[in-house]
Amino acid sequence: MDYEEILMAKSAWYYYVGGLTQQNIADKLGVSRIHVMKLLDMARQSGVISFRLREASFRRFDIEKRMSDLFGLNDVFIAPSPANGMEAAENVAYAAAMYIETSTSENDYINMGYGYTLAKVLNHLAMNVEKKLSIISLSGGVSCYLPDTKSSIFNARLFLMPAPLVVSSAEMAKAILAEPSVQEILMMHKLASTTVVGIGGMNEDATVVKSGTITKNDFRLLSMQNAVGDVLCHFYDKNGEPVGTELDSRLISTPLQTLKSLKNVIGVSAGPYKVDAILGALRAGYLNVLITDEDTAEAVLAKAESGD
Repeated sequence: MDYEEILMAKSAWYYYVGGLTQQNIADKLGVSRIHVMKLLDMARQSGVISFRLREASFRRFDIEKRMSDLFGLNDVFIAPSPANGMEAAENVAYAAAMYIETSTSENDYINMGYGYTLAKVLNHLAMNVEKKLSIISLSGGVSCYLPDTKSSIFNARLFLMPAPLVVSSAEMAKAILAEPSVQEILMMHKLASTTVVGIGGMNEDATVVKSGTITKNDFRLLSMQNAVGDVLCHFYDKNGEPVGTELDSRLISTPLQTLKSLKNVIGVSAGPYKVDAILGALRAGYLNVLITDEDTAEAVLAKAESGD
């Protein structure tokens, strides 16, 4: 099921089952009322609905609603789990790019985190979205935000924090964060309509280890301190409480408490190694919207409802 068909199914669910008006649905999905009318008409004609939703769509909606209610989220978007060898990161990155395209307007500013999945989201946005978008980095590490060398089209303006992600000392981090060029980027964060972050797990091939951002020994130490994952290289436990390490003082990265104050924070993550990390981020209230795949969502929900 592609993104447009999922939008059709959502519109049909809200209209025929939820009893929402077309304008209510338009507001909820971030599209125009005319678009909703077309979606409902296409849903009838294409067979997405025949006055009952397909079982797979119903199951996804049920999970989305339960997760939204449990964690107080504004929205949950669950993509079908990847097939034909497609990796989870590529799958949810594409879904996230389509979601962001639908929910943003021309010339919007979008805060963007770093990471493997987020790099794919950024490239999908820049290559496939026609509207002009401006991307503001949430962390240092300029190379994380640069376009894929294979991309011939990159339809986005980048406002990057001119600094590495991790520096050698707390004193250096403070000095860099006080620089006018960095302060300008930090002030721009409040102007963005949307904030997009990845959620890292604690598996050995985590981006922060593969990229050399932190050493394997430091990563093992974080695991021993009960870290389950990270957002913007800030590590936390199963309840989303920060794991206090010396690393935090050397980061050029938006703090988790600041993240909570930003608008429309979308978390994009999927895969069996991300379940605990996603659950921790949800429990701590770091996210307003979650985009993941069906297998991951089911695993997160099962663990949350069991109280694990």
